[in-house]
Amino acid sequence: MAFSTSASPPVECSVVCHDNWAKKVFEPVIRRLPRDASKTVTISKDSYLILSVISAGMNAGTGVMELTSPLALAGIPIFFITTYYSDFILVPTKDRQTVVQALLCRGFEFSEDESAFVSPTAHVRGGSVSSQPPSTPPPSNVAELQTRTFELLKKRDVVPFIEEGLTVVLCSGKDLEQEQLNHFSRRPTPSRRATGNGTNGGHARRSWLDNVDTKLYTSLISVLVLQPRFLSMTLAQEDPPSLLLDKTQLSVFGDSLVGDVEGDLVPIFLDLENLPIEATGIVSGVAGRLVAEMRMNETGDGEQLSYLSTARAGAVILSGEQSLKALEVMKPLLSKE
Repeated sequence: MAFSTSASPPVECSVVCHDNWAKKVFEPVIRRLPRDASKTVTISKDSYLILSVISAGMNAGTGVMELTSPLALAGIPIFFITTYYSDFILVPTKDRQTVVQALLCRGFEFSEDESAFVSPTAHVRGGSVSSQPPSTPPPSNVAELQTRTFELLKKRDVVPFIEEGLTVVLCSGKDLEQEQLNHFSRRPTPSRRATGNGTNGGHARRSWLDNVDTKLYTSLISVLVLQPRFLSMTLAQEDPPSLLLDKTQLSVFGDSLVGDVEGDLVPIFLDLENLPIEATGIVSGVAGRLVAEMRMNETGDGEQLSYLSTARAGAVILSGEQSLKALEVMKPLLSKE
């Protein structure tokens, strides 16, 4: 299970959690809200299957496309969440069989215990995995997928934008047990995707709750009180807490975080409020076109591309320099002039 909460401009809070939480925690609270306020809150009618992706041997941009394109070509809507150690793809539970077949047809294989999908370049851990055909025929290839994606965004007046002065960093809560191992072995702090299948250097984590620095949570409350311009936090069973955070709020956390705190990641936001939640191919279409147009596979800059889906928005996350180039690619494709 993954629990993720994200806030992005203009004002939005999206929560991904177990469906029992939605029914037993959020629904009773929503029912007690004033009528006008309750209309601003929605809970998805569909439940979702979580695929946890730990990439190996490929950059992040390629990883996004390798996992999302076969699902988009099968007409399956997804959400995508980037974290420090893993990426999470959320697909409708009702499409379980279609998801399995789409990945198997693209060369993925079951692990020995059939609890995961495995490819030569990525490992995908599945949650608990009657399929329905898509309402319209899916695209026949990746190029058509990208064309359809930008035609849809253009039709719905989606304009990519950057929040002035907003820079984010991708960090992880400090694993105190790992800190002790690093101290004695003098190994560097692990980087994103440095660990696989919930292990680190052959050492199996019991749970991040056993080892995480508790200062992280008091710091998080302080940041929420300050109403940050951007914050995404993901709690997953096998990884320490992961934060995608407005860099100006970094000092609040003190030494409770690890990661590239000197980074200059910039989100490019896509307001998707006018798109149906079942729209397919947005992640793969946008990321794929950027990687191709900007030749990220040739330069290695695809290592810096990440994506974050929320209920009403999408965010392509790149370095500051690459984000400006990406805007130059995207705006002509979405201009109606």
